Amino acid sequence: MKKFKNALIVWIAIYPAITAILLLFGEYLNELPILVRTFILTIILVPLMVYLLIPFWTRVLTASKK
Repeated sequence: MKKFKNALIVWIAIYPAITAILLLFGEYLNELPILVRTFILTIILVPLMVYLLIPFWTRVLTASKK
């Protein structure tokens, strides 16, 4: 169950983040080559996920369990 919970936390964090980035910057990113586009997305998303979104959703889902 722990792997499922971790996967759920990652999905809950990454799906809206990717969607927001693409809504805000998709027009500009689409003009770039795919390798540059994915590089920019990962430069933004990895720190966002590691330092903000995953810890936030982990606390939210852990607090709701107590």
